[in-house]
Amino acid sequence: MRVAVVSDIHGNRQALEAVLDAVEAAAADELWSLGDLVGYGADPDACVALIRRYATVSLAGNHDLAVRGDIPLDEFSPGAALAARWTRETIDPAALDWLRTLEPQQLDEAVGLYHASPRDPVWEYVLSPLQAELCFDVLRHRVACIGHSHIALAYTRGDGEPATGEKRGDGELLEIASGEWLLNPGSVGQPRDGDPRAAWLLLDTDAWTAAFHRTEYDVEAAAAAIRRARLPDSLADRLPHGQ
Repeated sequence: MRVAVVSDIHGNRQALEAVLDAVEAAAADELWSLGDLVGYGADPDACVALIRRYATVSLAGNHDLAVRGDIPLDEFSPGAALAARWTRETIDPAALDWLRTLEPQQLDEAVGLYHASPRDPVWEYVLSPLQAELCFDVLRHRVACIGHSHIALAYTRGDGEPATGEKRGDGELLEIASGEWLLNPGSVGQPRDGDPRAAWLLLDTDAWTAAFHRTEYDVEAAAAAIRRARLPDSLADRLPHGQ
């Protein structure tokens, strides 16, 4: 099965629409979303509607949980808290009700799916081989997909070997038929790896390959929507820089 994996959309309708077009062109069989549909961006309702329509699996991220009221806003940075509060006030009640049905992990697919990590599905940023090593120690699947960090990367561990890994760029194809793997598709709506293009992953669970992709989208339109919503300018200013 060929699965498109996305994460950290953050209310960025322009980025999500571009990725969905790319996913359709890639002839993926399913779409899996690893959470943070909302937060930061100006179009939470549109992003929820698109994921509800197209995704087979959808997880809750920490920003989704904050908008639901499950996480106190004082656990977020000032900009993130302000965006979550704005989203609470503007999101359609039906969209919010649907967000309340989501969980931060799903373990009954061919791979493990977590918003953040196998050790902490909500909060842990897996950004080092040591963290990956600790996650492999508790991983129930040989392969897992994680989000949350907004950085496209992959970590692996072979038998009797330490975990290794690094950031991954557009067009990189990994053979993942052996060893343990943690795969992060990067962020659709707010990449933080220096590449402003929307990030996503095409996972083939028959051939056991993972292909990293970047998709151009209208960054200026997404930034303008943030400013029109009177969200912090910093949330718009960072988009062209991939930071």
